[in-house]
Amino acid sequence: MVNLVLNENMKIYRRARTWILIGLMAALVLLVNIMQWHSDGKKAQGEGWRTQLLQEKEHRIELLKKPDLEEGNRTYNLQRIAVIDYHLEHNIHTTEGTLWDGVNGSANLVLIITVFTIIIAGDSLAGEFASGTIKLLLIRPASRFKILVSKYISMLLFGILLLLTLFLVSFAVNGILYRFGFMDLPLISVTAEGIVVEKNMVLNLWKTYMLNGISTVMYVTMAFMISSAFRSSTMAIGISIGTYFAGNILLEALHRFDWSKFLLFANTDLTQYLSGHPYQEGMTLSFSIGMLAVYFLVFNLISWLMFTRRDVAA
Repeated sequence: MVNLVLNENMKIYRRARTWILIGLMAALVLLVNIMQWHSDGKKAQGEGWRTQLLQEKEHRIELLKKPDLEEGNRTYNLQRIAVIDYHLEHNIHTTEGTLWDGVNGSANLVLIITVFTIIIAGDSLAGEFASGTIKLLLIRPASRFKILVSKYISMLLFGILLLLTLFLVSFAVNGILYRFGFMDLPLISVTAEGIVVEKNMVLNLWKTYMLNGISTVMYVTMAFMISSAFRSSTMAIGISIGTYFAGNILLEALHRFDWSKFLLFANTDLTQYLSGHPYQEGMTLSFSIGMLAVYFLVFNLISWLMFTRRDVAA
């Protein structure tokens, strides 16, 4: 199995396309963070952050005076005021205008990782069929199941590589731009019980990156399934990327229906539980993990059935 995975990795990294995608991602991270630093870099200087927090606190106090304010918004504003007070009382700088703000913002670029990994995954099986190399692959003593698993693992490893590259490049770029200031800055947040706590910034950011990476795993699995079922890289890449970007639009349209919480798109963003604002009331982290597990098993079962039971010549 190890040799099969190494062989699949070799196929991925010996192609110029792979390195072009990695280079494009690194360039995007560099560009986005430089632009953000150019517009926000001076906010870390002086005591301007205190003034901003006081202004925000006054604004939220005014919002709380509205009698028609929804309970969820009221709770959020109260929690935000508690965080502001904690920052001011303990003289803890906010993340805005620091390297941590840039690193956290780069987590949104996980969508680029998803798209790039889908491109590789969509062509993994379909490309073998199109070029005819699948026959050479199947004459080896390894079973079709092992070949399928090795290809899937190589896709996940590629996604992990891009995720690590995103985090490390973002950290290095922002560290240089902000001169590695406020390295020991904690993350101030509020628990479900309303208690203000300090969290480790690096661990929390990496948790955010990993949770964002869950959506990458699911959509790559979908692309892999379509590639196995239809043997068309164009169809696998097109449908998976289209579904990825259309998902949020579809969720907005179907939000009023309770059954929409069972859709794949409603559960891929696990960071909604970090912010405390799930897609629908009653949704929990364990519920979303359970739904993702079901979709994950179904996608892989279809991939296995289509790849192991279909005639190569068909």
